[in-house]
Amino acid sequence: MSFKCGIVGLPNVGKSTLFNALTNSTKAQAANFPFCTIDPNIGIVSVPDIRLNNLAKISKSKKIINTTISFVDIAGLVKGASKGEGLGNKFLSHIREVDAIIHMIRCFDSDDIQNVNTTVDPIRDLEIIETEMMLADLESIQKRLEKNNKKNIDEEQLKILEIALDCINSNIDLKILKDKFNKKQLNQSGLLNVKPKIFVCNVDEQSIQNGNKYTKNFISKFGEENTLIVSADIENQINELENKERRNYMEMIGLKETGLNLLIQKGYKILELDTYFTSGPEETRAWTIEKNCTAPKAAGEIHTDFEKGFIRAETVSYEDFITNNGWANSKSNGKIRLEGKDYIVKDGDILNFRFNT
Repeated sequence: MSFKCGIVGLPNVGKSTLFNALTNSTKAQAANFPFCTIDPNIGIVSVPDIRLNNLAKISKSKKIINTTISFVDIAGLVKGASKGEGLGNKFLSHIREVDAIIHMIRCFDSDDIQNVNTTVDPIRDLEIIETEMMLADLESIQKRLEKNNKKNIDEEQLKILEIALDCINSNIDLKILKDKFNKKQLNQSGLLNVKPKIFVCNVDEQSIQNGNKYTKNFISKFGEENTLIVSADIENQINELENKERRNYMEMIGLKETGLNLLIQKGYKILELDTYFTSGPEETRAWTIEKNCTAPKAAGEIHTDFEKGFIRAETVSYEDFITNNGWANSKSNGKIRLEGKDYIVKDGDILNFRFNT
């Protein structure tokens, strides 16, 4: 599976610049005027994982295949978007299609880059976007709960919508729904405000190490757990450099990891995802699964026939595979296990599936 992150925010906060940096492309038009992006840009990015290279070296694999993540650059929202301002209804519909939302927030001063507001205030900007998303959810819920539409909703979804409506009317965060319903149920609801969120504070070069007054105010209110401090301009510059130059430049400015790596790490965490591997002479490949995924379900990521005809999974941890230098020594040293249908795949497992077609 691949997951899709939508980059949202007010106009001119750096969404398209970040998108181009993350996807190493020029797909997204970045210019100094609102609504530069109209239709969403989509970029598919390989997820970097050093474990792949280590496994491939031991297995002498001909190919290395990374798992992927998709980024969607969604046009800037404005106050009143839920009522159609700035083509807002169209843009809000694009957000419904993503798995997680990256809130891009302006945390820099600039006389050169136009700001839709007269001041820089990341807390206010986020509240504008969140309010528009909440109003869009409210309108959607009310329409679906109308008498003529209500009969087409199953009992489970009806309960989600009724609780969500009560929460909105009582100014209660919709995240309480996560305690009552699973991810699949909430995804089917189509509600924007139940999607996992990452907050990206876009700063200037001088602020990438320690932040600034804007990031400090934002983090004091929303916390550090799902917040990243990134400079979209710096990320673009990094992408234009070759590997050695890139490492030297990052070291010079005190940047330990790229924004892409940090976003992926946050994305995997908030979406509760793990990675398992298959490795042999032909290829070493990474596969993304949800946490607590059973072995048959993991096999289904490769092919549905693997899940239907699942018998057993030969399993070895990444650490044991590396320490024992591959399948053969892992087996002779008793590190390979045969796991059945109830086995919960762990992050870093190397698997070989036995199945009937």
